[in-house]
Amino acid sequence: MIGKKSKAQSSFELLITLSVGLAILLPVVAIAFIQLANANSSLSSIGAQQAASKLAGIATLVGSEGPPAKQVVQLQVPTGVRYIYIGSTNNDIGHEVIFVVGAPAGLSYVTAYTPINISGNLGGIVASGSYLVNVTAVSSCPGNAQLPCVYISPIV
Repeated sequence: MIGKKSKAQSSFELLITLSVGLAILLPVVAIAFIQLANANSSLSSIGAQQAASKLAGIATLVGSEGPPAKQVVQLQVPTGVRYIYIGSTNNDIGHEVIFVVGAPAGLSYVTAYTPINISGNLGGIVASGSYLVNVTAVSSCPGNAQLPCVYISPIV
């Protein structure tokens, strides 16, 4: 009888030790996953900022040359990008390139400013990857025929 009692006690002590170990380990694993998600979101935002700045810089260059200047750009879209706006958030004539990036806390807007009028539509680009984009100086914008601008569109 004494041998069975000590075996049961040893099993119970082992069970308690493992439970305490798991209770300590589970929060550490949860915190690690949260930090990893935040790091991935930060990398997506940094990549989106680089892509937006590149596109705005080339639009400024093409716009300063005037019509019929044109340049083809290879745009690297990072993971997590939900939408790309050109000009303004409703794709009208404006001065911003806006990348909408998904984050654990919601959506974040990454923007790059250009001093010239820009317009276009890159809304169809939502998957990560490399895309060719036309950046063209035009004498009349599609939204306002009296306004010169740079029109940005994907090559399909």
